[in-house]
Amino acid sequence: MPSSTSPDQGEDLETCVLRFSDLDLKDTSLINPSSSLKAELDVSTKKKYSFAKKKAFALFVKTKEVPAPSFECKEKWWKCCQQLFIEQTSIHRHVATQHAGEICHQTASILKQLTATLNSSKSLKSADKRNPLVEYLTRNHDVSAWLPDISCFSRDELISGQDSDKGEVLLYYCYRDLEDPHWVCAWQTALCQHLHLTGKVRIATEGINGTVGGSKLATRLYVEIMLSCPLFKDYLCKDDFKTSEGGACCFPELRVGVFEEIVPMGISPNKISYKKPGIHLSPGEFHKEVEKFLSQANQEQSDTILLDCRNFYESKIGRFQGCLAPDIRKFSYFPSYVDKNLELFRQKRVLMYCTGGIRCERGSAYLKAKGVCKEVFQLKGGIHKYLEEFPDGFYKGKLFVFDERYALSFNSDILSDVTLLNRKGHWQKTLVTVAVFQNSWDQRLHHHSDNE
Repeated sequence: MPSSTSPDQGEDLETCVLRFSDLDLKDTSLINPSSSLKAELDVSTKKKYSFAKKKAFALFVKTKEVPAPSFECKEKWWKCCQQLFIEQTSIHRHVATQHAGEICHQTASILKQLTATLNSSKSLKSADKRNPLVEYLTRNHDVSAWLPDISCFSRDELISGQDSDKGEVLLYYCYRDLEDPHWVCAWQTALCQHLHLTGKVRIATEGINGTVGGSKLATRLYVEIMLSCPLFKDYLCKDDFKTSEGGACCFPELRVGVFEEIVPMGISPNKISYKKPGIHLSPGEFHKEVEKFLSQANQEQSDTILLDCRNFYESKIGRFQGCLAPDIRKFSYFPSYVDKNLELFRQKRVLMYCTGGIRCERGSAYLKAKGVCKEVFQLKGGIHKYLEEFPDGFYKGKLFVFDERYALSFNSDILSDVTLLNRKGHWQKTLVTVAVFQNSWDQRLHHHSDNE
């Protein structure tokens, strides 16, 4: 089962000790705990409450798993209360509405376990504030050899310009088999702390997916060490790193962890592998394909589909003209969307795109595995790379990003008041730049109870 390993000194032991299913549950309003339970908790434990509740929910759902039929690409279905649930969304909704009391009870048990564990670790923390897992790996596998020499730079030079005006955010991923993802986790934690970077790095046996922010000096050193690392130097090139204005301030902390997938699609990499993706198109090639598609008089009768495989709130603030934008809240619902719409893709040429390209890697592999499409293509480098080359091309509006910036602007369009998710999973009104689509914007965003 995947584990989450946070480099935060205040929460490192918690995330080392508590391992939970990677269900990507972020809605803190699904379960309404009793006020008496919260009242019994001290301030420190209350901060861990959200984590414990998500873990309790994930563990409860996991106990309801049953094997899916062999002809399904999915590995599991769920059975609860004499009902069979095929979709993940359905079992989540059922558990949230019918088993809130049990989840609350399990949450209390996890909190007690966590409190006891943290209390017993105080002596360890006073002697060494570092993450115990990282410390163990560092002693047994020397990560210091893979850290850049920063002796010629002062600390001020490394952290200066970390704000959004002078700093930088890196977005990248690399699919390649990793024999020891926990060692890579330890190294990445040490590397980011060494360079005073914040952000999120997700590691699995199938590769690495990172978004980090800091000073331009720090991000440059990070790219250099990644490109020289024996694990990645034959798989990554400088062009694989997407950059944008930002910095360490764009992320509240540094989180590095080991998971089953580097982007959660909800299907084991052993069943749908990154090694069988769609055909990669450069931004220039993709631009020509979209231009050809849009020039057709009747796009509905075309043999081509322009498919946005991001979440609905991402496509609402910016997307390619003429695209098909599924109404999904997170990428783990994408396979279900495909399964329900196989006839839509039958004998079609599919042009897929996402933010940076990573979701398309296995998303296109899943679509190809269904055997209904004529051809499946994906935009290499995603929207990010396309907009660097074609800021005034066929993509209109803003580019949603999963950090404190919310969205990036590459072109100027009409300002519109749109409801978006904030980082805590709540809904708020915000002004964003969006394009005007004649036929595609008739649906309005509405409140959902289970947000990504």
